[in-house]
Amino acid sequence: MIRIQLPDGSVREVSRGTTAHDVAMSISPRLAAAVVVARIRPLTPVAAGAAETEEASEAAMYGGATSGERLVDLSAPLTEDVALELLKENDEAALKVVRHSAAHVMATAILELFPETKLGHGPATDSGFFYDVYRETPFSDEDLAAIEARMAEVVARDETFLREEESREMGLKDYAEQGEFMKVHFIEKFTQPGDEISLYRNGKFVDFCRGPHVPSTGRVKAFKVTSVAGAYWLGDEKNQQLQRIYGTAFFNTKDLDAHFKRLEEIKARDHRVLGKQLDLFSIQEVAGSGLIFWHPKGGLIRKTMEDWMREECIRRGYDMVYTPHIMRRDLWKISGHEGFYSQNMYPPMELDDAEYRLKPMNCPGHILIYKNSPRSYRDLPVRYAELGNVYRYERSGTMHGLLRVRGFTQDDAHIFCTPSQIEDEVVACIDFAQSVLHTFGFEEFKVELSTWDPNDRKSYTGSEENWNLAINSLKSALGRKGIPFREIAGEAAFYGPKIDIKLVDVLGRMWQLSTVQFDFNLPARFELEYKGEDGELHQPVMVHRALFGSVERFFGVLIEHYAGAFPMWLAPVQIGIVPISEKHVDYAIAVKAKLEAAGLRVELDQRNEKMNAKIREFTLQKIPFVLVMGDKEAAAEAVSVRTRGKGDEGSVALTEFIERAKGLLASKTVAL
Repeated sequence: MIRIQLPDGSVREVSRGTTAHDVAMSISPRLAAAVVVARIRPLTPVAAGAAETEEASEAAMYGGATSGERLVDLSAPLTEDVALELLKENDEAALKVVRHSAAHVMATAILELFPETKLGHGPATDSGFFYDVYRETPFSDEDLAAIEARMAEVVARDETFLREEESREMGLKDYAEQGEFMKVHFIEKFTQPGDEISLYRNGKFVDFCRGPHVPSTGRVKAFKVTSVAGAYWLGDEKNQQLQRIYGTAFFNTKDLDAHFKRLEEIKARDHRVLGKQLDLFSIQEVAGSGLIFWHPKGGLIRKTMEDWMREECIRRGYDMVYTPHIMRRDLWKISGHEGFYSQNMYPPMELDDAEYRLKPMNCPGHILIYKNSPRSYRDLPVRYAELGNVYRYERSGTMHGLLRVRGFTQDDAHIFCTPSQIEDEVVACIDFAQSVLHTFGFEEFKVELSTWDPNDRKSYTGSEENWNLAINSLKSALGRKGIPFREIAGEAAFYGPKIDIKLVDVLGRMWQLSTVQFDFNLPARFELEYKGEDGELHQPVMVHRALFGSVERFFGVLIEHYAGAFPMWLAPVQIGIVPISEKHVDYAIAVKAKLEAAGLRVELDQRNEKMNAKIREFTLQKIPFVLVMGDKEAAAEAVSVRTRGKGDEGSVALTEFIERAKGLLASKTVAL
């Protein structure tokens, strides 16, 4: 017999081999029909956590280390004492299982229609699922429609998902004979010689997969095949070109319809479209992919962002520094980037005296500034900040407007301090990050603590003692701030753990921008020192922090969050002036001068066009205020105000409007 603890704390004794479905049936047949998947954990608590990277998604499907808490099929036999949760359709984890099962349904349909196709992997994602496949002939829109129609047939067949096991050696042999080179790779990567591998069967379709799945294909109720894109095998341009077929699935058609309505809103906010429409930035293919050209209006917003950041850094005790764009390759060997990060760096360039590399980050430069002078404990903490241009190699096909680029400006800072100061400095960085989000109009955020995987020593540097010290310091800082966080093992930087602060935009999307990282490794690698109160030399510890993350990415998120309708203080043109006719231009010029003298950014439209056409043009440019003036306004030294999102608000005295506008600038409020 084994013990099963339910969420209400009650414990049942059941026969070994009892399934979660059996437990659900013993409670209520209605419950058994509603549950999708089960979550179990040993009754003795075990630390849980798994990185939501693509590799981790693969690991979750094909094998690898498991945490104490895991999802299992409803039909899986329970063989030990466990705490059991039965997840229904209102659970986010259950939705991911539905989407994973939908990927299998799609793979079933693909092979039934196009049997020459070779399968890669098909994980669930935050917004749906995809399956990587290899087929020489590209899939057309008609093919995607046919796949979706066949998926409906597979769902109607209500085929049971059955878990089977066989030896690793047999799996490798079978898949090799079938030419399934990707399945062979996954078995070799995620299992060890002598292992049993798990397969999932529905009807005639069999896939190497760890699961879990919904009970049957009939539980995949609302789905859509959305698109197909190219993806290189293993992300390497030298490998075969795969086709990645995307889809999404929900528990019901209502949620599916709401999803596509939301996608339409996301499309309307696409920063690449708005960037062109509002003349903010461009990417010139003649110059290269992933390189941003800031146009005057975008450049003005960028300057406003950077001016705020520099002023705030100085106010918070940072010194502004500047470091070179290229440095000797030997420097990157000392820092460890040459060994741990070289795949993301541009190739070395050979100059007269040595090999050089474009910098992917600013930290070694800041370290050299610290090391240039003797330091005392009285000098610490030392805080260096830089809005520095860095260059990272992103593979072709991965760039995405401002959100993923090859050259960007990082609002980087490095704090050198004593071990006793580290927690206070981390707390101050979190305060600063919260101030950034609030100032730019983001009120909601979520926090992740990325830690190392002690079983993967090749990916990290430093002792276990130092890693534990660093992780505990970050946890303590978050505890002092009262901020809930999610711990993710295996996602730390090679030199230390990090706090990632993900803002939530107006559409509920999360964006990774701000990060605070603990580093005890680089100070050791560069032999940094300070003279302590005891007169002896000690090694400082170091905090890396970036709050915009990158200026480019943050700007892209701002565009989409505000749909291009920036708050007054950020708007490149804050006020548009429309004289009703040519005889009112002189008054309009005088108004423009007074507004500019008050520190406002103004554009006057003197074209010989109709008033409504000029107003419409300013409206399309999402300018906060449009001021119209004719005989009545000129006589009264007034302006007729049209406010973005509100329309015509009538005439007010010019002095009154100027005070209103200045107040909006000073408060940095979002509302007009």
